[in-house]
Amino acid sequence: MKFNGIKIRKTLITSVLTLGLSLSSLANAANSYKFKFQSSDNAGNTNFIAQQKWAKNVKELTNGRIIIDMLPVGTVVKHTETLDAISAGVLDGHVTALGYFAGKDPAFGLLGNTVGAWSDTNQLLMFMEHGGGNELVSSLLAPYGVTSLGSSTTGVEAFVSKVPLNGVADLKGLKLRAPEGLVQAVFAAAGASPVNLPGSEVYTSLDKGVIQAADYTVFSTNAQQGLNKIATHPCYPGWHSLPLINVAMNTKEYNKLPNDLKAILKMSVVNFSRNITAELKLKDLEAVAKAKKDPKITIHNWSNVERNKFRTIAKGEWKKYAKKSPNAQKVYDILTNYLSKNGML
Repeated sequence: MKFNGIKIRKTLITSVLTLGLSLSSLANAANSYKFKFQSSDNAGNTNFIAQQKWAKNVKELTNGRIIIDMLPVGTVVKHTETLDAISAGVLDGHVTALGYFAGKDPAFGLLGNTVGAWSDTNQLLMFMEHGGGNELVSSLLAPYGVTSLGSSTTGVEAFVSKVPLNGVADLKGLKLRAPEGLVQAVFAAAGASPVNLPGSEVYTSLDKGVIQAADYTVFSTNAQQGLNKIATHPCYPGWHSLPLINVAMNTKEYNKLPNDLKAILKMSVVNFSRNITAELKLKDLEAVAKAKKDPKITIHNWSNVERNKFRTIAKGEWKKYAKKSPNAQKVYDILTNYLSKNGML
């Protein structure tokens, strides 16, 4: 029998390589981690799409060692219940507005949306990353067995209105939708009549005249959902709300990860925060340019004088809110010290 040495060597090499790849795949599979995260945003929402991209990016950065199943709001629990669900191991993590947990501790509300504090997303992210903000979030989440991976935001929210609003005086008596807690307190102090409505009811409530205005979300999303068509006096750039978005996971599950994956996860959130804020800013600029061409829509840009009037009212409410818990007072002290030191107070 005649043997072909070259062919045999090639076959052996191919077999060894195939076996090596198979063993490598098995090793990666054995060391892979699958997590279930829930968002506070609806499927199809710009924010949720960005969160799905983040999950995909994590998978690519870790070569498939971390796989995050990103679920839309309400898939497993209500948006206000994700913290407890992570603590109980029902969820592995969340990407959500921190202010939703104000009922557990007012500190979540004060830090989650310090009404009137920020005029730009970079200001908030700088405070979180370099002013002690992320450390505050970590200390608030620790008692629940939850580890914060980092912070993000969306954009300074625009304001939707059916009537012209050019300053604080125009808020007097205005019936508007605003989330309960600090946001409602600030608007009430400014003379408005805030009501608590879920986001899903904003459009119909404006359309039927139940409310005249709404604190809802960024300009581009408002436009996408048709709000500016029925409430033709939007305010932009925003002057009130910039929600803090928290990305966090179960501490026990986090501690199982090797150090390199922990580092990748945390860095991925920094990248996510920059990507989503830039993307939403561009979408806002496009939507504003389009709205300016519509003769039926009038965009109201408040003067610095009026913005400062609103902020002065808001600062008074921050101080009152701080007295609601020791943690809220701690948030207030660190936040106002940072703003003051940087000439922003």
